[in-house]
Amino acid sequence: MKQPDVHHLHYDTHKITVWTVVGICIGSISLLAALAVLGYRCYQRRRMRNVQSRLSTAIKKGLQDPNIKRAPTSVRDTPMKHHKATSPILPPEAGPNDKLPQTPQHSLLPEKEPGNTGTEVFCENEKEQVQTPSEKDESQRERHVDEKEHKLGNIHFSVQYEPQKLAMMVNIKSISDLPPRDPSLGGCDPYIKLQLLPEKKHKCKTRVLRKTQNPVYDETFTFYGISENQLDGISLHFVVLSFDRFSRDEMIGEVVCPLQSVDITEKEVPLYKEINPRHLKLRCGGRGELLVSLCYQPAANRLTVVVLKARNLPKMDITGLSDPYVKIYLLYNNQRIAKKKTHVKKRTLNPVFNESFLFDVPYNEGLQNISLEFLLLDWDRMTKNEVIGRLDIGTRTTGQELHHWNEVMNCPRKQIAEWHKLRE
Repeated sequence: MKQPDVHHLHYDTHKITVWTVVGICIGSISLLAALAVLGYRCYQRRRMRNVQSRLSTAIKKGLQDPNIKRAPTSVRDTPMKHHKATSPILPPEAGPNDKLPQTPQHSLLPEKEPGNTGTEVFCENEKEQVQTPSEKDESQRERHVDEKEHKLGNIHFSVQYEPQKLAMMVNIKSISDLPPRDPSLGGCDPYIKLQLLPEKKHKCKTRVLRKTQNPVYDETFTFYGISENQLDGISLHFVVLSFDRFSRDEMIGEVVCPLQSVDITEKEVPLYKEINPRHLKLRCGGRGELLVSLCYQPAANRLTVVVLKARNLPKMDITGLSDPYVKIYLLYNNQRIAKKKTHVKKRTLNPVFNESFLFDVPYNEGLQNISLEFLLLDWDRMTKNEVIGRLDIGTRTTGQELHHWNEVMNCPRKQIAEWHKLRE
């Protein structure tokens, strides 16, 4: 009987054992390499976060330190180049040989509203090479800034009308005795916006002049398509602002000059007006009322808010009207968690909105920790949107607002509407 080959079996067992050890070693090395790569990436990410954190901290300190001088980049100190510009469309009844005044001109073609086939206005701009700042965050536009009571300076300009070209020229010459924006720094960075009232459609603006309280502009704005019989109903609205690189531009004051009492058809008329603070109509009258309807749906965890209308709003514009709209905030434990807003209603003191909004309420929370905040604002393209009034409704309020809120909680799935007075 043949004996098994013991040497052969021992060799196979030894061979299997060696390959197993080799596989284990390779797997261990791969695992260690993967862990090393992962650890290196985590280290790099943590290092980058630390660098960014130190950089942001340094930037914040630099912005908060008034002793650090920042190199301005938005406005150039170098003199501006003058060049010839032509209007995109020839003014009405202007022949090829007609020439405009040789002063620097500004050009702007306004949009026409449907149904308005009256005057066409063109404005020519040659000096504007520095763009004034863009619009800032909407939340900052809602803050109300108290107006200064001291003198704000004077604006020097001239107006002339040419009947042959149906053109009105407004030359903004200079401003004198502006108040310093920051007494520690001295001076300000003023520029002027100009629009024609009451239409408020034709807008122009000057360039920004840096660190001066007596800026000299000498810029001419030409408006075409204005007939002579329209001059009595036109007013010039100047808004003087101070440019700010890091925040929203500060409004210094405004000037309204009706042309009814000025004869500009014979020759150029120089004018001199004192700059007035923003109108303070809110301090002497009420802020109006707002009609809102609320409905709570517990099954869907939703709150329906309907902004119906407002009445008896104060006159916010120079024209004696307002351009109101409403912002609605949903608050949870006094923290804003959602925001909606209505459309703007132009030129009215009794707007009708009829707009509905749905808010999701935190699950199983009910309305005990929920409240609503309404802000009624006056929309303005030239300056900041001013807050006309505000309204809070919730469990932490009192009076009519608390009664309305309790009724909404006690009568779910039912629309409940009430009038509320707006406050500061």
